[in-house]
Amino acid sequence: MKPKILTVDDSKTIRLIVTKALKPFDVDVLEASNGVEGVAVAMREKPDLILLDLTMPIMDGSECLAKLKSHADLKNTPVIMLTAESGKDNVMKIAKMGVRDYLVKPFKEDMLVERAGRIIELKAKGGGVKKVKRYDDPLNILVVDDKPAIIDQIRAAVSDTPWQVHGRTQTGEALDYCSQNVPDAILVSLSLPDGAGFTLFQMFRASTRTKSAPIFGLSVKTATEDQTRATQVGFLGVITKPLDPDDLKTKICRSLSLDTSYKYFQQREGVLAVMLPTNLTPNVANEISNQMRSKVSEAVDSGLGKMIIDMSQVRTPDINLVKLGITTIQLCNELSLQQRLVGSSIVQSECRNYEETKDWIFVSAGGQNQPVKGGSKPASV
Repeated sequence: MKPKILTVDDSKTIRLIVTKALKPFDVDVLEASNGVEGVAVAMREKPDLILLDLTMPIMDGSECLAKLKSHADLKNTPVIMLTAESGKDNVMKIAKMGVRDYLVKPFKEDMLVERAGRIIELKAKGGGVKKVKRYDDPLNILVVDDKPAIIDQIRAAVSDTPWQVHGRTQTGEALDYCSQNVPDAILVSLSLPDGAGFTLFQMFRASTRTKSAPIFGLSVKTATEDQTRATQVGFLGVITKPLDPDDLKTKICRSLSLDTSYKYFQQREGVLAVMLPTNLTPNVANEISNQMRSKVSEAVDSGLGKMIIDMSQVRTPDINLVKLGITTIQLCNELSLQQRLVGSSIVQSECRNYEETKDWIFVSAGGQNQPVKGGSKPASV
């Protein structure tokens, strides 16, 4: 059955915006113009999600919510509260009502879809599913650190992505930002004065607006007590200073389940191409390895019978490259997928140092097959 979404609002304009925003999705949108009608429709239809205006005539949102919570069949129905006020006191008041989230009017349609999609699955009409976020999609990253230089370093670390870093040096500024925006990920310094970073974490988790956002601690490597405490109270992880850009981006990608496969896997002319990047760090090699089985299986399922493993762009070939190559070739053999390696002279030379690569055959730029032979003392993989 289609999910049912009930919008309870005395504004016909808001109801039209909700209906229009959800039109591309396979859901039934129900309407009510006040709290009394809202309770009646909810009791009759048993919606999967309710969008509830806070300020309405006859019965306002607070009274309506109380009525809903008093019915056994409706008390667990998730509610997103709509409000025209964005002040901190109003936000805290809404949070205490037990709603799942809230939106400040006026809001954009895509924001409504994003919030609703966190609670129920939104399938596009025609059987599709809500778009999975990719690595190259815009993200909003909130960084709370009283040292502007750290905020600048994080901004530089993600400068090769479309991600936007919003830096705040005070906890009050961070809360004000979140009253107007929903960050995709939050980084909080664990060394803020008087334990403010830990207090801010609790406030973020108590707010329906940020309760599901991944939150990381920022800490110098030697502050092990702060790092342990952060893990114990529920931070998703700790990003240490000085910053490692690859580690920072990898942790954010994992926390948001961002799709990065398009960077490495391409299907063209009946062949699956695996394109290894210039900087094949341990994190990147692990990322590709984790995606390999599903992507290769998907290719075989779709009728592809050949794979090219392009190592030619790797600048400094090392054990990471060899390990990835071995696991990839083993998987191809397991699935009876023909494979060929493309590698520069530097890559080929490095591979000659490993006994496990003695049977590898590289295809040169001119199309000639070049077996890997000879080499120095074998290294363990």
